[in-house]
Amino acid sequence: MAGQPGPHDLTVRLSCTEGSVSVEVRDRGHGIDADHLSRVFEPFFSTRAEGMEMGLAICRSCVEAHGGHLRAESMPGNGAVFRFTLPAVTPG
Repeated sequence: MAGQPGPHDLTVRLSCTEGSVSVEVRDRGHGIDADHLSRVFEPFFSTRAEGMEMGLAICRSCVEAHGGHLRAESMPGNGAVFRFTLPAVTPG
């Protein structure tokens, strides 16, 4: 959302079901270009000039290492949504 006019709203939602926990991070930016959406989790892929281009690849690796799934969706003109789901762990 950096460099975009207007409010920079970010919403984080947590939900639990029997057996899993899900986290959704939604922004109100311009969304992810359709050509880029399939590549956002690739190492060294970025649409930005700065950075190491490893953040989302590392996030996906961490989530998958814990038995979860991470995915991205784009709503052109209305932002992007990243969701990850992890297996729930019963204490004790």
